Amino acid sequence: MLRVLFSPRMLAFHALVVLVVPSFIALGFWQYGRWEDKAAAVALQEANLSSDAVPVQELTSVGGDVDSEDRWRTVTATGTYDSEHELLVRNRDGSRGVGLYVITPLVTGDGTAVLVNRGWVEQPPTSTQQPEVPPAPAGEAAVTGRLQYSETPENTGIRERDGLPEGQIMIIDVDEIAAGLPYPVHGGFVELTEQDPPTDPAPEAVPAPETDTGMNLSYAVQWWVFTVIAIVGWFFLIRRELRDAAQGGRPDGGGPGGDGSGGGDSAPSGPDPRPEARV
Repeated sequence: MLRVLFSPRMLAFHALVVLVVPSFIALGFWQYGRWEDKAAAVALQEANLSSDAVPVQELTSVGGDVDSEDRWRTVTATGTYDSEHELLVRNRDGSRGVGLYVITPLVTGDGTAVLVNRGWVEQPPTSTQQPEVPPAPAGEAAVTGRLQYSETPENTGIRERDGLPEGQIMIIDVDEIAAGLPYPVHGGFVELTEQDPPTDPAPEAVPAPETDTGMNLSYAVQWWVFTVIAIVGWFFLIRRELRDAAQGGRPDGGGPGGDGSGGGDSAPSGPDPRPEARV
């Protein structure tokens, strides 16, 4: 038994199993950890989306940023839109394909402002052409929306580009935008969901995010199933090798002649068919 189990061929299989099984288990736990992280993020997102609205000043401040725990919270603000400093954010998805977000500062009563994403507009035929943007309401407006933290190349994977048309940007980097405005700006920005007074036409509202934990839990289960398959296959391979060794390496289990009778060397009965034997 030891000679079979520790033969060069079996040692190679043992080494493969020792390598593969812990790797499969570790990969399963890695995917499970990713699923836990996504599930926690989804739970926080759903809770924040359903939370009661609070004034934006309670969750962000001038020069600060929005805490990740407060992302997607519903906030309110009242002020006057500053359309002269409106910006368009390129390469954003909408119901009709890729277009632009409309970012308009809302200057509140204390002289500070919050950036409001008023929604999506369609991309014009050429990249240098300005799109048609429905105007913001004149006078005082009360807005309600979802709070977002500032976009950066690190948290979006998007890099700023040179040569963009005037008034267009790639990401909603609040600090960079605030540097070009004549008033203090609160950190983060608001995705508009309601506005009083409403406007018609208006940019297409940014939809609420889909809550999806992805396929990581399924992938974790798959890796653990592969682990079980590898162990079971290894066990059956050992059984087969031991059985074959016990049978002397012959699949029929017979004697030296292959028929189990032990008479493999006896001459056939009846007349000798060779011609010289009939001379």
